[in-house]
Amino acid sequence: MARVVIIGGGPGGYEAASAAAQLGAEVTVVDSDGLGGSAVLTDCVPSKTLIATAEVMTEVEEAGELGLRVDDGDDDPANSVSVDLGVVNRRVKALATAQSEGIERRLASDQIRIVKGRGRLDGPETVVVGDERLDADVVLIATGARPRVLKGSEPDGERILTWEQVYELDHLPERLIVVGSGVTGAEFASAYDALGSDVVLVSSRDRVLPGEDADAAAVLEDVFKRRGLTVLSKSRAESVKRQGDAVVVTLTDGRTVEGSHALLAVGSLPNTDEMGLVESGVSLTDGGFVQVDRVSRTTARGVYAAGDCTGVLMLASVAAMQGRIAMAHALGDAVAPLDQSTVSANVFTAPEIATVGLTQATVDAGGSTAMVVKVPLADNARAKMQGVRDGFVKLFCLPNTGIIVGGVVVAPRASELIHPIALAVAARLTVDQVAASFTVYPSVSGSIAEAARRLHLRS
Repeated sequence: MARVVIIGGGPGGYEAASAAAQLGAEVTVVDSDGLGGSAVLTDCVPSKTLIATAEVMTEVEEAGELGLRVDDGDDDPANSVSVDLGVVNRRVKALATAQSEGIERRLASDQIRIVKGRGRLDGPETVVVGDERLDADVVLIATGARPRVLKGSEPDGERILTWEQVYELDHLPERLIVVGSGVTGAEFASAYDALGSDVVLVSSRDRVLPGEDADAAAVLEDVFKRRGLTVLSKSRAESVKRQGDAVVVTLTDGRTVEGSHALLAVGSLPNTDEMGLVESGVSLTDGGFVQVDRVSRTTARGVYAAGDCTGVLMLASVAAMQGRIAMAHALGDAVAPLDQSTVSANVFTAPEIATVGLTQATVDAGGSTAMVVKVPLADNARAKMQGVRDGFVKLFCLPNTGIIVGGVVVAPRASELIHPIALAVAARLTVDQVAASFTVYPSVSGSIAEAARRLHLRS
């Protein structure tokens, strides 16, 4: 029986553990922070739970157009609803804890041993946890990543916060300065704006979400500005300092921005320090990420890695897939290497931005001859009924064959709408095949079929 030791209990770790147990291995998971890792305890589950509350607030704010009134003397429903952030955050933490406990029960039912503590390698076949040495035929590194902070601007957990610390707040920030306009920064800026904070988003680039589809980012930035959220573009933060019950963010051009709280969303650092990785033959990048191939192998024989510590598309879904692929490869099961062109991702802002496959940037740079069609949601009957004006569906297909190779959806709950496009990309469906499938009328998903029909006319 193969002995598998997994260091880290996040999605890459616990999914790999279940996969290895199913393949008949003797599995040990070494974990120090709680099963589920940051994805469950401090990142994905908590942030999306907070955002779920923000989504309701956004719907309430826009309910007046749909004819909803509140009998309190105010015709605007948004003025009659407020947020108790203490209650929200207690719910966030309770759900995260419950999810973590559920994962632990699942692993226990699969006869997987869980060792509490921090693991490190002592050669590629031994994991050391405190005074215990665990011999292994296969090792998986799944230790995740942690928030990066600005030098000299260390978080205090009260006024200067990372995204792991915001759930300790009992009251809504009066004026929140979000430093960083990537996915994390944009999501929290959107959420706290909906919850009622005055939000300033500091972006070092010329637009928000510089790594996402430019058309999608433009829609989101327009929505931000319409809702009164301040976006400071081309503004790099130099320092964040606390002054009593306030914070001051100093920009590199000398300007200052004052607020009640600051949230640092300036990237992540891998948790690979002091683990004996390099000494055991595991190569790291200059940034400290574990180098892996498409089946999650590192440069050390028998040692694999999965999740954010690899820096490969830092998504919980990718971490889980990397972990499953690693165990299949290591234990001799059929395996398909990770295909990044089929990975779907979502930005949980309002509206959401979901993507899969080929990007507009690649097309614009001449890296693909794919044809592109964009269908605005303002033309969609269901969207009109719901009062939705912002957003679109974009499809990419190859010329001549019409094979769908990518897509972008900007809409409320775009995360649910991207799946049919992801299926089309993975199965190499053509625009004609997608156009020929029935969609419900009226439905927002009808715009996906409409985009496919328009591409038929051009292919």
